[in-house]
Amino acid sequence: MLDEVSQAVLAREEVVKYLREAAGRERVHGYLEELRTTQRYHMYRALQHPLYPILRKIEKIPEQTHHALDATRQHRVVYASNHKSHIDYLVEPIVLDDSGIRPPLIAAGINLFGGPLGLIHKYVTGAIPIRRNTKDPAYLITLKAYVAELLRKHDFFFYPEGGRSYSGEIKRPKTGLLHAALQTEHSNLVVVPTAVAYDLVLEDFVLARQRVKRRQRPFRHELAEMVRYAVGYRSRAFVTFGKPIPVDDIDPESRRAVLDLAHTIMQAVGRLHKVLPTAVVAAAMRPSIAKRELEDRADAILETLHASGANLGVTSGPEAVDAAAGALESRGIIVIEHGRFRVRDRNVLRYYARTLDHLLTSPDGRTH
Repeated sequence: MLDEVSQAVLAREEVVKYLREAAGRERVHGYLEELRTTQRYHMYRALQHPLYPILRKIEKIPEQTHHALDATRQHRVVYASNHKSHIDYLVEPIVLDDSGIRPPLIAAGINLFGGPLGLIHKYVTGAIPIRRNTKDPAYLITLKAYVAELLRKHDFFFYPEGGRSYSGEIKRPKTGLLHAALQTEHSNLVVVPTAVAYDLVLEDFVLARQRVKRRQRPFRHELAEMVRYAVGYRSRAFVTFGKPIPVDDIDPESRRAVLDLAHTIMQAVGRLHKVLPTAVVAAAMRPSIAKRELEDRADAILETLHASGANLGVTSGPEAVDAAAGALESRGIIVIEHGRFRVRDRNVLRYYARTLDHLLTSPDGRTH
């Protein structure tokens, strides 16, 4: 039996045309069954207990939650965040929950929906499986219609970049899900830009090794690598919420208007993104450098970031070096010997340095 949302999807004009032929009808119904999701909130909160071994390694630090609180009291909310780690799916909704905000339904890659984890996503957390590389028009129409209908009753969380950033930098936005959200034609819809930043990203070595995503691997393989790199892992996670962006005047049928909105959102996310000591030191490093010179270079970077209005988590070069050196060395990214800092893993160091590229308008050439 179809639920209310599914019935509304099948009644939408853009979907009806695919229902006239048996082949199209079968595809639409199949995709709709795949997309159907349920959030059981009381069970959602209980999930935090078995996930404690992972969550205890991460200190969650929310910032500016009043923007999210005010928005949910007055509007239908779409959260748009940068995407750094599979841990984002845990950390960001839990920060909302801890702040007294019911977690929204969240868009997640379909590779996360295999096995027991898939059942949890589909029937507990309320995650929506997304086929990011599917070009089938029937799928794209069904997905957009489903998101539009969900937004009539639920808030929604998605990642405009699509997948995680393999290079470290904030990627250019994709507009598919944003367009779907605008199609709901909700009279009181706003977008809350959201930024997540970690001292250390759990999958840093895995992501930096590829830099560009070449193929979709089974999540069980990615999970095994995450477990490997979780040994000794500790990090803070800053989740920062920005001022809601109204979308009343955006024409969802204008590709230019939707793309401009997507860029506006990601620019806001970039300004909210917490600048942490590990990123500053990574950007300041040379293949081999004395501590004093590293502190001076970090100071110069922080001056530029301060002038750009960045959300600074550190204010001086010496503070950045003192805070980041131990973490980067224990992670195997740098080596400190006889008062000099040397690069041990250039790819991972560059991964962290690139997290500042959107704020450093003319970054200098790096040799590490």
